[in-house]
Amino acid sequence: MNAIANGAAPTDASPDRPLEVLAFTLGKEEYGISIQKVQELRGYETVTRIANAPPFIKGVVNLRGNIVPIIDMRIKFNLGTPTYDQMTVVVILNVAGRVIGMVVDSVSDVVMLAPEQIKPAPDMNNGVMNTDYLTGLGTIDDRMLILVDIDKLMSSTDMGLLIEAAA
Repeated sequence: MNAIANGAAPTDASPDRPLEVLAFTLGKEEYGISIQKVQELRGYETVTRIANAPPFIKGVVNLRGNIVPIIDMRIKFNLGTPTYDQMTVVVILNVAGRVIGMVVDSVSDVVMLAPEQIKPAPDMNNGVMNTDYLTGLGTIDDRMLILVDIDKLMSSTDMGLLIEAAA
């Protein structure tokens, strides 16, 4: 499995520094996050629900003594009903000093993106949806990765409230 990430947002990539990202799928789309944010990959396991949590918060798990909130990205991005099978992966992230689990349909590889392979994200901030967490589009041959700034996504208002509740 290849890994992608260097901790810098794609917009921070310098002309001589590639971006290493972890590529994962949600539905039919492929996404990428900085490999520097990834702590480990785990299979999906049963979670303990938190009362009154938003639907995208699946609950929490005990990971070696740490209570870790688990967020289902398919629900968060409104990509239909998730299914959990042997391909479902929980990406354990370290974001802003907190450990968070992110459920994705599958993880494909880690890829290295040269600066010329990263295009700016389209401007879709029309007030209907917040896309500030999209940092660009990475192209590798016939693949396109939607690059996500996981720090911005996980620090958004709805996510911040959840993380505080689980802490």
